Amino acid sequence: MTVAEKEYTISDLAKEFEITSRSIRHYEDEKLISPERRGTHRIYSSRDRVRLQLILRGKRLGFSLAQIRQIIDLYDLPEGKQKQTTLLLGLIQERRDALLQQRKDINFMLKELEMLESKLD
Repeated sequence: MTVAEKEYTISDLAKEFEITSRSIRHYEDEKLISPERRGTHRIYSSRDRVRLQLILRGKRLGFSLAQIRQIIDLYDLPEGKQKQTTLLLGLIQERRDALLQQRKDINFMLKELEMLESKLD
């Protein structure tokens, strides 16, 4: 870690991202982030903060932790940016397809419920 790099505590990140410290420790257990240890304290770097931000964005988009790990681990490879982009585009398309299918399924169920409701009236 460079002298100029900002450092964060687990409380700083939990507060900033409105998540629990336990969630952050879980991502650490899953090897998605790796803070420096100073005694009993965890010190997070700007890199850890960015990785946490990517993890949370991925979770909001419905990606699994395994998929998120694939994406962020590619970042560290020399040719990682292109591979990361290709992988991410594929995962986005898969997620979009799954959501569109869910939408169709929900619309079908709503129509079924409406038909049943009208028969019961």
